[in-house]
Amino acid sequence: MNSLQEFESSTNNKDMMNTNPMINITNPSSSMTMTIPSSSTTSASSSSTATTSPPSTTSTTTPSRYENQKRRDWNTFGQYLRNHRPPLSLSRCSGAHVLEFLRYLDQFGKTKVHTLICPFYGHPNPPASCPCPLRQAWGSLDALIGRLRAAFEENGGKPEANPFGARAVRLYLREVRDSQAKARGISYEKKKRKRPPQPPPPPPSNNATITDLH
Repeated sequence: MNSLQEFESSTNNKDMMNTNPMINITNPSSSMTMTIPSSSTTSASSSSTATTSPPSTTSTTTPSRYENQKRRDWNTFGQYLRNHRPPLSLSRCSGAHVLEFLRYLDQFGKTKVHTLICPFYGHPNPPASCPCPLRQAWGSLDALIGRLRAAFEENGGKPEANPFGARAVRLYLREVRDSQAKARGISYEKKKRKRPPQPPPPPPSNNATITDLH
């Protein structure tokens, strides 16, 4: 785990099928062999022998949208480490570096976060525009950290050394959630899942216990 390149995942699309297999048709009377594509149709006589090989079928699994996004996030973080001054290896990455990465992503954010002096502070639907900065939404950052945390361990990292699960990162995400909820006038409270109704208890047994009295 000395270099990030050891952990970067890559796609492998080298399996290709031959979509136009060839069929060899041999005429024993003329000792002549012809090779034609399998897509053409020929009428075989009783003295002709056709040999066909069944096409091989290869089952390919398409990565899910989550897996594709996780791979892109992992590559983006790897590029950030390589561009860091001085460059950082993954083994030396800590929670503090993850926080730097999250703050770096704010410049690409598209969520308006009102400041305290903004007249629209706390309004979920402001009636006009304002010069407040754009930031990464808390939900996007929270999902990003979840994917990177999983990618770190999938690429050989130890759970106890996972920088994306550091306490400082959890506290930062909580702070972003609370501040954005107040600034945007929205709530990030998770909806409580309704528990399925519990089945009624079984009826008592009809077999009564008889005690002999002496």
